[in-house]
Amino acid sequence: MNQKQTLLSGALLGLLVVALGAFGAHALKGILIQNGRLETYELAVRYQFYHALALLIIGLLMDKFGEPIFRWPSLLILGGVILFSGSLYLFALTNVTTFAIITPLGGVLMLLGWGWLTYSLISKK
Repeated sequence: MNQKQTLLSGALLGLLVVALGAFGAHALKGILIQNGRLETYELAVRYQFYHALALLIIGLLMDKFGEPIFRWPSLLILGGVILFSGSLYLFALTNVTTFAIITPLGGVLMLLGWGWLTYSLISKK
């Protein structure tokens, strides 16, 4: 992803996380408690928020260090958030365990993104 796409992704994830967090705390709270998945939903919100901020920071770093070294880390982190938090939202709302099977894949993508980011920063001259 380029700088604009990375910053836009971070901003959109931030917008969505505020909406989803508020919606979960109010309109969805009953179903989340009924499903016993309030903590699952909150975990999805928390991870989405952290990674929205990370994408904004990565977007800003692209200005300083150049876009190419951050393209894959930003893409992996975005994909990880979609799979990790997205699957947890669906699992929390439906109690369908099939959605929870996707969650670790999202976690692996986020780990790969953070690892690639670390490598990129260390190897940058």
